[in-house]
Amino acid sequence: MIKHIVFWNLKDEAEGGTKLENGRIIKQRLEALVGVVDGLLKAEVGFNYNPHGYDLCLYSEFATKEAQEAYQEHPEHLKVREFVRKVITERAVVDFEA
Repeated sequence: MIKHIVFWNLKDEAEGGTKLENGRIIKQRLEALVGVVDGLLKAEVGFNYNPHGYDLCLYSEFATKEAQEAYQEHPEHLKVREFVRKVITERAVVDFEA
C-alpha cells in the first residue's frame, strides 16, 4: 500500500473565494475521486487548527505504486490539480510504502 500525504498553504483569496471556501472546494473534489480513480482506496482532506502549520492536508492511500502513478495523470485528478495550483502558496508532499 502507498500512502500519499500533501500539505498546502492557501492564498487568503483566490479564484473568487476565501481561503476557507477554496479549502472546502479542494476537500470535496479530492474526496470525490475515491471510486472514480482505480486503486485510490482512501482520500481525506482536513483543515489544520494549529496556527504554526500548513492550512490543509490530504491523506490518501493507494493499492499500489502504479495506481498512484496513474492517479497523477487521471483526467479527473488533473482538473482538481489545476484548481489547487491557482489557490495555494506552498505545497509539501510525502509518499511512502506501508
